[in-house]
Amino acid sequence: MSPKYSMAWGTGQNLSTPGPFILLGFPGPRSLRAGLFLLFLVMYLLTVAGNLAIISLVGAHRCLQTPMYFFLCNLSFLEIWFTTACVPKTLATFAPPGGAISLAGCATQMYFVFSLGCTEYFLLAVMAYDRYLAICLPLRYGGIMTPGLATRLALGSWLCGFSAITVPAALIARLSFCGSRVINHFFCDIAPWIVLSCTDTQVVELVSFGISFCVILGSCGITLVSYAYIITTIIKIPSAQGRRRAFSTCSSHLTVVLIWYGSTIFLHVRTSVESSLDLTKAITVLNTIVTPVLNPFIYTLRNKDVKEALHRTVKGK
Repeated sequence: MSPKYSMAWGTGQNLSTPGPFILLGFPGPRSLRAGLFLLFLVMYLLTVAGNLAIISLVGAHRCLQTPMYFFLCNLSFLEIWFTTACVPKTLATFAPPGGAISLAGCATQMYFVFSLGCTEYFLLAVMAYDRYLAICLPLRYGGIMTPGLATRLALGSWLCGFSAITVPAALIARLSFCGSRVINHFFCDIAPWIVLSCTDTQVVELVSFGISFCVILGSCGITLVSYAYIITTIIKIPSAQGRRRAFSTCSSHLTVVLIWYGSTIFLHVRTSVESSLDLTKAITVLNTIVTPVLNPFIYTLRNKDVKEALHRTVKGK
């Protein structure tokens, strides 16, 4: 283990003996750690407040109670729990021994973070399909995307997301740890946890990669095909105003998709789980802390209906 890791937690702690795991977090000068703590805390509070505001707006305004905003409420609800599964413990790592976490606690956090992450892939794909129907088949949209279908698609996204990670989680829970218990991350991620295991991890790595590949490829395929049809349809619209209006209905979702896929795909394109853990940790900040706080602003600032509903709420109408 690197000497700097030992120094980060003091000289009196034996990191190779059985006991709780230690989330390394973000070692560095006290001023840097204090700044990161405040930044992450503010972003977490904004994430919760922003997503709760979207859910409240949709519930309070009948004009927003459509399949599109029903899926957006699901996404906002998911983002609240996704960031809550990760950020509070991350904040605790800035105040040793707040980085200590039990084996069961680590496994539980890992399961929920990755289950919610998988669910977001499926929800974004469902939202892309919804936009495809609205733009490419507008006359049939109401007959196809019924409230019952929207509910089944949303429920299916949640069930698939929580089912996808079950097998990797079961395999990871069977790993043995007999050396260092310092996890080079700010939450219990799969890669740095596998690095600490003293048993064979090839099966775990293979299954984890296979599940990630299937989830990402499957959801990404649906999203890409949907947007291929959407772009083709928009291009065929004769008027510039019509094209802008059509594109505005999916621009917010497309922005979120690009940010989410851009960060998470990088995390799974590695030659080894032992390589670039520090870089992986930095990129993970993007999709666990930054992206959830951006989503409410993206949907608010780029969506005319949401802005009008927000304006009416502020005016008390």
